[in-house]
Amino acid sequence: MTEQELQSALEAIIYAADEPATLDHIVAAVGGERSEVRAGLDRLVASYAVEERGVEIRKVAGGWKMYTKAQHHEVVRKFIKGLRPPLRLTLPALETLSVIAYKQPVTLPELNEVRGVNCGGVVKTLLERRLITTAGRKEAVGRPILYRTSKDFLMRFGLADLEELPSLKEFEQLAQAALGADEGVAPAEPEEEMLVAREGVMERTSGELELVAPDAQASDAGAQAESVSDSAKIEAAGPTEAEGAEVSELTPEEKSSDAAEAQESPEREARGKAAGR
Repeated sequence: MTEQELQSALEAIIYAADEPATLDHIVAAVGGERSEVRAGLDRLVASYAVEERGVEIRKVAGGWKMYTKAQHHEVVRKFIKGLRPPLRLTLPALETLSVIAYKQPVTLPELNEVRGVNCGGVVKTLLERRLITTAGRKEAVGRPILYRTSKDFLMRFGLADLEELPSLKEFEQLAQAALGADEGVAPAEPEEEMLVAREGVMERTSGELELVAPDAQASDAGAQAESVSDSAKIEAAGPTEAEGAEVSELTPEEKSSDAAEAQESPEREARGKAAGR
C-alpha cells in the first residue's frame, strides 16, 4: 500500500467510525507495520490542522475521531436546527408503505384488501410525512384516489429510482435465511399449567397435574377390591380370638357365683343404711 493509499484509507476509517478509532483496530483493518500506520496518522492529523479545513482529527479516549472546528460551531448549530427530525414509522405504517411502493399506483380499498385492516389513518400519516402523494383517480366506481411514493421516499431510503427496490424474490430468500437461523430466537418458556395428551388420566392434586398410568389405576382398583374382600371376610368370620376371649360364655359355677353376689348386694346395702342410723 502506497503512502497516498494509506492516507485515504485512514481518512475513510476515521470518518466512518462512531467511536474513536484506536491504533490497534486501524492496524488490523489496513494491515502493514504499526509504526507506518502511526506515522500515517500523524501526517493525516497535520493535514487537517490547516486553517482551510472546517474539520479536524483529534486524539481522544485512546483513539482518533473527526470534529468540527470551534470557529464553525455557531454555523453548524444553526444548520442542525433547520434539519428535519429523524423519520420514525410504526410497523403498520411500514407495511402500508411497502404495499404502496410495490403496487403503486394503488387505491385505499386495495390497500385495505391487501392488509386486511382499514388503512385510512396510516395513509393520512404517510401523506403528512410526505412519503407518499396522490396520483389522480382510478377509473372505477366511486373514482377512488390513487397513491404512489414521493421524491422524499427515494431520498429517505437512498434510492435513485424505484428500479433499485429489492425484488420479491430477494425478499423470499432473506426470509428463508432468517427462518433457517436459530440465532436470536429465545426458547419458549413452559406454561405454568399445561395439559399433555398422553395415555392415562390427569388428576389434579394440590394444584398440580399428575399423570396416572393405566397400570397404576389397575393396581389401585385391585387394592380397593382386596380391602373390600378382607372386610367381608372379617364380618363373616365373627370376632377375633382376643374379642372371643372377652365375650366367651361363663361356666355354670361362675354363673351361680355371680347370682349369689347379686342377691347379697341388696342385703349389704340395707345393713349399711341401718348402721348409719
